Amino acid sequence: MGERAVSGPVAAISPVQQMLASGTGALLTSIFVTPLDVVKIRLQAQQTPFHQGKCFLYCNGLMDHIYVCQNGTSCTSWYKTPTHFSGTLDAFVKISRHEGLRSLWSGLPPTLVMAVPATIIYFTCYDQLRDFLKYGLGFQGSHIPLVAGGLARLGAVTVISPLELVRTKMQSRRLPYSELRECIRSAVAQDGLLSLWRGWGPTVLRDVPFSALYWFNYELMKAQLCEQSGMTQANFSISFTAGAVSGAIAAILTLPFDVVKTRRQIQLGEMDTLGVSLKKTTSTWHIMKEIWAELGYRGLFAGFMPRVIKVAPACAVMISSYEFGKAFFQKMNLDRQ
Repeated sequence: MGERAVSGPVAAISPVQQMLASGTGALLTSIFVTPLDVVKIRLQAQQTPFHQGKCFLYCNGLMDHIYVCQNGTSCTSWYKTPTHFSGTLDAFVKISRHEGLRSLWSGLPPTLVMAVPATIIYFTCYDQLRDFLKYGLGFQGSHIPLVAGGLARLGAVTVISPLELVRTKMQSRRLPYSELRECIRSAVAQDGLLSLWRGWGPTVLRDVPFSALYWFNYELMKAQLCEQSGMTQANFSISFTAGAVSGAIAAILTLPFDVVKTRRQIQLGEMDTLGVSLKKTTSTWHIMKEIWAELGYRGLFAGFMPRVIKVAPACAVMISSYEFGKAFFQKMNLDRQ
């Protein structure tokens, strides 16, 4: 940790180029993962129909979003057609055939409004922080990705958290985006400024450790795979493999916090729908104790396989697309020199 790096990153790319690479990766990830989550929600709705005021979680591969059910089973385009599905593959086929391919990407555009900027902030901050620690401050060691990943995610969550809360409020009250300012003003007047960051704690407790573990394992695995392949720079397959494995490890280790965050998000969404003001917040540890008392340790690791199946490919697609974009800009910059 004491040695100072004498040079900067090889063929450095600008922050704008990093933003373009991460933005492209975010779009590709969303296009790939969204159909998987749409099918999952449709299958859930078939087993347990969503009643009015009920909230459910939707993930576009980048962020979890709360959706509020307003009119029972016809609440959104997710499941407006009462088709019976016998399984995942059957759901893909029937949705595509009877409702059109576009239905598999239902709800994607409004969630991208926050997910893409959040991902751009997160990935650009990570690269900037990592390079600053390495080349600016001269720190060396495998802990650098861990620190940079945790701090980058903390910043992204802090910026996006109020916007996601306001989006949920607007959806539950069926307000147009033209009334965004009024919605924020009424939320602050009713519960105070800090209420905009309600649910920030559980999100941070899941996302910051996840990111720290993810980047630590990713950089380590990428370096090892490059060494074994005799390559100086990771190619698409190395980034994809390292991203998938690192994402799976981080998803498993942070699963209890994901269970708590999901319960908290749905709880807050349903309280907003009912117009209930939550004066006293329930702590993450209290929710964990409740789950432990109700279901034991299995309750804290509920949804193990679905989370890994969703997170691993999403991480793989995102990081390999991002690394490919960075390599493209690096080559472009070198050709200009």
